[in-house]
Amino acid sequence: MSETEEIVRIAAKGDGVTQSGRHIAGAVTGDTTTPDGSIEAGPHHVTPPCRHFGKCGGCQLQHADEAALMQFVTDRVVNAARGQEIEIGEVLPTHLSPARSRRRATLHALKAGKGAVIGFREPRSNRIVDMQQCEILDPRLFALVAPLRKLVASHAERGPVDVSLTLADQGIDCAIKGIEADGLAATEALLDFARDHSLARLSLDQGFGPEAVWEPEPVTITLGDVPVGLPQGAFLQPTTDGEEVLLADAKRWLAGASTVADLFSGLGTFAFALAGPAKVLAAEAARDAHLASKSAANSRGIAVHAMHRDLFRNPLQAAEISKFSATLLDPPRAGAREQIAQIAASEIERVVYVSCNPSSWARDAKTLIDAGFKLEALRPVGQFRWSTHVELTSYFTR
Repeated sequence: MSETEEIVRIAAKGDGVTQSGRHIAGAVTGDTTTPDGSIEAGPHHVTPPCRHFGKCGGCQLQHADEAALMQFVTDRVVNAARGQEIEIGEVLPTHLSPARSRRRATLHALKAGKGAVIGFREPRSNRIVDMQQCEILDPRLFALVAPLRKLVASHAERGPVDVSLTLADQGIDCAIKGIEADGLAATEALLDFARDHSLARLSLDQGFGPEAVWEPEPVTITLGDVPVGLPQGAFLQPTTDGEEVLLADAKRWLAGASTVADLFSGLGTFAFALAGPAKVLAAEAARDAHLASKSAANSRGIAVHAMHRDLFRNPLQAAEISKFSATLLDPPRAGAREQIAQIAASEIERVVYVSCNPSSWARDAKTLIDAGFKLEALRPVGQFRWSTHVELTSYFTR
């Protein structure tokens, strides 16, 4: 390189990109690269708040200020639509979840000498960064890190340990894989750990899936004011504030709909929020999530009909979809190609699509556009703060 270049954007994987298209690791919008390859910080380059940044794989963009983060999330979503030549009616303000708001995470641990390490892994490595600080986890989850380190040091073997933490209504739901309750002493130590830290549930996976060893009362998660049983490993939105934004968009866009098909419904995050004025079909393939949603709806007489259905192999057909006033879908990262094709072929006129992958969403959105839909509104969402993982809400009509 023979001249100074300015960083004009942040790429999908977090590198800074110059006007000429060069990718510069560690640079953000407004920085400049000098002929010797060094980076001169610009107005959007800030000091990362976490001591582990750069080594820990949990965050990629702590060196970007709020404006640069906001622009990154916005560009990821808007450019995905433009890449498919989709006209956007309105780009709503981007939402970023605040620091220390993540309510679920999986940490990795390993016994080391007389102690142990626990935290996220380094990028593209199995090495674990021993977590002494975390700016993304809810403080209630982070407070359990030091006690878990001691637990692993005392009771794990030499193999890897995975710890999944989720904030439930009753407290922290903790699932551990890699520690065996071998003998009375080990069992009592684990139960003491659960009791001493007021866990909502402690589960162990000893090779046959997680099994609860401590659960003083059934663990639930409240969705739309409805306590729903929380199965092991069930999907939840990563932050409560991000979930509220997704729900607010869905309720506003689906106002007046008498019947709604909620596809890939999970535990009922959207179904229970929409039920009341609307009757909701909640279709979900994961059996445990389906049964939890069904039980919660039936026990309280809520207008949610839970359907156990694999929408990848057996999507709701166009004729079935046409019976509803509107539909909402929140599929996995792969998108919903087969289901979208049936929606496109149906007579339905309102679709809310929530996505955690702008690329697969844009592909599916193009199918809707080609079938006569219009993208009325699009909101970029960054629940995984300082991460390159981006989400969105969108509203289509025809």
